[in-house]
Amino acid sequence: MRSRGFDWQGPKATAAALRAWAAEAAPEVDAAPIGREVREEGDAAVLRLTNRFDSPGASLDSLRVDPEQAASALAVLDPELRTAMELAIANIRQVAEAQLGEARTVELAAGQSVKLREVAVGAAGVYAPGGRAAYPSSVLMCAIPAQVAGVGRVALASPPGPDGRPHSLVLAAAALCGVEEIYAMGGAQAIFALAYGTETIDPVDVVVGPGNAWVREAKRAVYGTVGIDSLAGPSELMLIAGHDTDPEWAALDLCAQAEHGPESPLVAVAVEERVLEAIASASEAAAVSRPSVSEAPLALVRVPDAEAAIALANAYAPEHLELLETDAELLADRVTTAGCVFVGRHGGTAFGDYIAGSNHVLPTGGAGRHAGPLGPGAFRRRISSVEIGAAAAELAPHVNALARAEGFPVHGESAMIRR
Repeated sequence: MRSRGFDWQGPKATAAALRAWAAEAAPEVDAAPIGREVREEGDAAVLRLTNRFDSPGASLDSLRVDPEQAASALAVLDPELRTAMELAIANIRQVAEAQLGEARTVELAAGQSVKLREVAVGAAGVYAPGGRAAYPSSVLMCAIPAQVAGVGRVALASPPGPDGRPHSLVLAAAALCGVEEIYAMGGAQAIFALAYGTETIDPVDVVVGPGNAWVREAKRAVYGTVGIDSLAGPSELMLIAGHDTDPEWAALDLCAQAEHGPESPLVAVAVEERVLEAIASASEAAAVSRPSVSEAPLALVRVPDAEAAIALANAYAPEHLELLETDAELLADRVTTAGCVFVGRHGGTAFGDYIAGSNHVLPTGGAGRHAGPLGPGAFRRRISSVEIGAAAAELAPHVNALARAEGFPVHGESAMIRR
């Protein structure tokens, strides 16, 4: 783990310095050529790219995975793991259902009304990463909110392994969620295939799910053709520690996020220098003895007081924010930009990654300033139904005045004829 201390320069300047340091490890990618290949060649391009990048050595001849393979994976799933997945599904579903809005009608002064309602998109594409590890949890986090939203068709894409199919844990998670449309493909080509469609794959309306830099750039490229959840980058964690924070607990939380890769920025914030030193020392010791922990960047920031720590968090907008202060509950209400806030000494980010019911598909790279966790809203769109009726007589002159001011006189005529 690479640690570095940062001087306090105020919340915005310090946050900018932290982002700049983390960006040094981010790879530069150009997904546009892959997008062109997928659009021009369809299945052939996706198969070629999947065999090249996702599963070297395998010779995939079909993208579609037989649902029986998912059912077979579920049948042999470890019972303890199945129980954990079922608990996660129940919690994710309950939180997702709480986010659904009801239709309502707004009666306006002149007598007209606007009815507001939400409808689900027709089809959603879910991406579950592979490579460094299998991510059945991403299947749960994406598929359950889509189903709660009312999406009729959910298509799952995940990279194949040497046997030519997605990891058995991903398949088992798909079976538990009732997802039967599964494709063995990963990376940028999977995103382009879901968005544009191929001979085998019907295009979807929304693409969601975490992934590497190639997946992120592919989602950026298809945005507008389809909806996306966010441009999620490497996983990140900011931890605000108090005078009595257990450094070993904090170290394990930081190391857990470092398992995601060397591009995952980690930030430890404290008022006391001794607290930062203890966390840094414990993190280094924990990382050395745990092979799964990558050499992620760990920034150490000493702040003047707890108020400055919260101001820094709001300026940085971390994906995950842990408040390990004794008065964490009071501080939590002042956080406005984090993707997910974990409150108190027992609130390790790992709970949110798997079982807490909150979603682990979260805004990164500072996107928490304008985005939030994945939920049913990503799969639903609002529709307004306008009823003017007798109010046309009163409203038409106002429409006419505004329309003519903008140089659209026929708009005005269209309203005035209804008086």
